[in-house]
Amino acid sequence: MSSGNRSEAVDVQKSYEVRTYGCQMNVHDSERLSGLLEGAGYVRAPEGSDGDADVVVFNTCAVRENADNKLYGNLGRLAPMKAKRPGMQIAVGGCLAQKDRDTIVKRAPWVDVVFGTHNIGKLPVLLERARIQEEAQIEIAESLEAFPSTLPTRRESAYAAWVSISVGCNNTCTFCIVPALRGKEKDRRTGDILAEIEALVSEGVSEITLLGQNVNAYGSDIGDREAFSKLLRACGSIEGLERVRFTSPHPRDFTDDVIAAMAETPNVMPQLHMPMQSGSDRILKAMRRSYRQERFLGIIEKVRAAMPDAAISTDIIVGFPGETEEDFEQTMHAVREARFANAFTFQYSKRPGTPAADMDGQIPKAVVQERYMRLSALQEQISWDENKKQVGRTLDVMVAEGEGRKDGATRRLSGRAPDNRLVHFTQPERAVRPGDVVTVEITYAAPHHLLAEGTPLAVRPTRAGDAWEKRDTEAAAKPAGVMLGLPGIGAPDPLPAAAAPACGIG
Repeated sequence: MSSGNRSEAVDVQKSYEVRTYGCQMNVHDSERLSGLLEGAGYVRAPEGSDGDADVVVFNTCAVRENADNKLYGNLGRLAPMKAKRPGMQIAVGGCLAQKDRDTIVKRAPWVDVVFGTHNIGKLPVLLERARIQEEAQIEIAESLEAFPSTLPTRRESAYAAWVSISVGCNNTCTFCIVPALRGKEKDRRTGDILAEIEALVSEGVSEITLLGQNVNAYGSDIGDREAFSKLLRACGSIEGLERVRFTSPHPRDFTDDVIAAMAETPNVMPQLHMPMQSGSDRILKAMRRSYRQERFLGIIEKVRAAMPDAAISTDIIVGFPGETEEDFEQTMHAVREARFANAFTFQYSKRPGTPAADMDGQIPKAVVQERYMRLSALQEQISWDENKKQVGRTLDVMVAEGEGRKDGATRRLSGRAPDNRLVHFTQPERAVRPGDVVTVEITYAAPHHLLAEGTPLAVRPTRAGDAWEKRDTEAAAKPAGVMLGLPGIGAPDPLPAAAAPACGIG
């Protein structure tokens, strides 16, 4: 490339767009990708840009059927846009990139960068290298280079944040490809985790979600079986941290000390998402899940004994290979017994690279669909019945941003109760901001939300609300565009010492 072209590129505003698919870990990774790009001199493209950015990044998922076809379809739609816009770059990262590697550039030669789950911090360097060398850059690290949480970030929320405590997974569930793509479990040092949380709280964050592929196995890498419960208790001593959640645990590692820590630590919320996957012991064995129905329901019983108001949710796969009607009825029985607040139900689909994809006894689509509809109807009724029990209760709701799609028309606001139930409530007379806490009385229940129709009983402004207001004010004052130089090359600057979370998760 001529020096004239390079000089011309210096004065052009560079924008980026990150498209995220899949699990909470990918959402967390995408916040880091955005932070890396902004640290390298890019600006975020406006909402709805739909590919009209200088850099488009796909953070992919590999655990759904036809995930690759969806990716290549999206890449194909960008090909003519790129042909018309010299200098536009396309990058593909995430689990599918880790799995397919060279295949992506062969099928979509207009892609500039392919990077894996272990080296997301290299994205700005790879983009610059691809621009200078005018050829695709493929770099897939085989082991983790840096925990996502140690990288720069552009958090989507001013008041809530993910905190990664581990990456990878030591389980071998036959339906899941995550261990092959994210590797064996690797735990962060507890001190680093707590330092990051304290730094986030100092910035105004009041709610954190501890994140890991198998979050409550934390400690297996450092030889401490009670490390996760100790971490929960340590979170309780962080001043200004109002809400602690975690996702997703595994029943195998859900021990009594964790239940005690949840019940005895005031800022750990009475909420638990624990994937069951199936209620059939025979199918659980085929899935290589190391528990059985009795063990799972026993955990639920212990959690409810310790925290009667806890809302428990789960993941369930319908139509796993070999599932009989009797097996499915065992799942229905477990759902009736557990009485989940809600359940994420999935129709089994082949996931390339998993043992289950090659198993005998693949269930016809029509049978899977019929069972799925029966399970969904049962869970819908249970969710509604459980939500009706909330009517008349007084709840502290943390105001959220973007949770209520109809809030503008109904003159309501939305937020999350301590147990993570979605609550729509009447706008109070005084202004409230995302992150503030509003006390309301629940007057109506639907299967997937609660409603507080009366005037809120109290409004508590918070530091989290202050943080949201500051970010909102700064965003409104920011000029429409700035002239930027070339993205920086090399590793990002280190973070301050204090700052040194339904794919296969669970």
